[in-house]
Amino acid sequence: MEIKLYKGIETPMDMVLLYGSEVAAKAMPLKKDEWALLQERKTADAESLLVFDRLPHHLYIQNYNSELPSESMWEHLRRSAAKLQQRLVDEGVREVYLCGRGVIPEEMLAFVEGLHMANYRFDRYKTKKDKSLDRIWVDESIVSQSMLDENLVLWRNIDRCRDWVNEPVMALNAARFADELKARADELHVDCTVLGQKQIEALKMGGLLAVNKGSVDEARFVILEYKAEQPVNERPIALVGKGVMYDTGGLNIKPDDYMQEMKSDMAGAATMASVLFAAAENQLPVHIVALLPLTDSRPGGNAYAADDILTMYDGTTVEVINTDAEGRLLLADAVAYSNRFNPCLIIDAATLTGAAVRAIGTFGIAAMQQGADNAMSLLKIVGNKVYERLVEFPFWEEYDKLIESEVADIKNCGIAQAGAITAGKFVAHFAKQPYIHLDIAGVAFFSKRESFYGVGASGYGIRLLYAFLQTCDVMNLNK
Repeated sequence: MEIKLYKGIETPMDMVLLYGSEVAAKAMPLKKDEWALLQERKTADAESLLVFDRLPHHLYIQNYNSELPSESMWEHLRRSAAKLQQRLVDEGVREVYLCGRGVIPEEMLAFVEGLHMANYRFDRYKTKKDKSLDRIWVDESIVSQSMLDENLVLWRNIDRCRDWVNEPVMALNAARFADELKARADELHVDCTVLGQKQIEALKMGGLLAVNKGSVDEARFVILEYKAEQPVNERPIALVGKGVMYDTGGLNIKPDDYMQEMKSDMAGAATMASVLFAAAENQLPVHIVALLPLTDSRPGGNAYAADDILTMYDGTTVEVINTDAEGRLLLADAVAYSNRFNPCLIIDAATLTGAAVRAIGTFGIAAMQQGADNAMSLLKIVGNKVYERLVEFPFWEEYDKLIESEVADIKNCGIAQAGAITAGKFVAHFAKQPYIHLDIAGVAFFSKRESFYGVGASGYGIRLLYAFLQTCDVMNLNK
């Protein structure tokens, strides 16, 4: 879908007009009876939609509540846009003009963001393609070209992430994903190193290699690095993403209803790659390294088993309790490897535990931190701003006891209680720098349509981390 600016003049095309405040009432292009109906509807429902015939086209007036706190108002605008997008395509509208009365840029951009994200379709395998909008025109008196361009880069990287996560493993295994990441990095002049099976074996990444043992496809370890000419952080921020291309659970195989949609278990890796690529394309003044361990998890061949004892990249020995707790093994090796870069902060993202979903549902990210209070505080602030919110779980030292092992240094999972926390604690063991863990299991992939995030891969977390990188200069990252 194209999104372009236009000069705010009368147009014979279908038009959407945002209306939030009565301050702009006199500028409304309405007849007296239409104005009365608008006021009546807005009083009854501050976010109602009215449609007036302007044959052969229509005028859609989208009310919104301008008295809400900004963050909430922007989210309501995105969700209103998602509903309108569905109505427009159902009515056969392929091109629409957006304008507003008393609308500021942030409000218009939130609405456009909702339209763009709701318009995403993964239909490449369908003979009959899904309906969608072809083009949106935005009033240039409200949004500048530079503001639109930066957001378009971000939104298109979100869509690319959704494509990766939605692809079945038959089309996107570890090797192919690594190739796509390398090609994308070359386009943006981002440094990219792809380590193959023999190189991973030479590094003795026991976690990644163990999970890969049941697969016929080789593992990959991808390292992306973007460094601006004058970054605000001399030491990089390390972004680590879980890249399990498909998760059967291994020998602790998942039951049928839990194996569906496991192509999405690489959403963490796709998310972190997309954040780095968006930052590079928009030339944010930051230094970032993304570390992406990639493999599928299968029960075939010489698959690793419960009771196995692994030696990880940093020499830590791990007792395997459950082969379906595989994601933390990949993350552990990648986090340990990130210490080579002496990062000022490590952030991982992973579809890691059902425990996180059971704790907070599908409304946000379960987050934990070790020695990263300031960074976590900033993440919460920007999370509220973009409405990709965090719930911080405790990381008390007592939880360490739950992953103590009788036969190894630690074990890969503890008891059922506090499962999301002990998973984070396991990975934190390997971090030598300030560390934040983001469990995106509840939000990375939706089985049913979820407003502007749609159905399937959501891209949830990219706007959060991008906003964090935009504002991370407020922290003293160079100390």
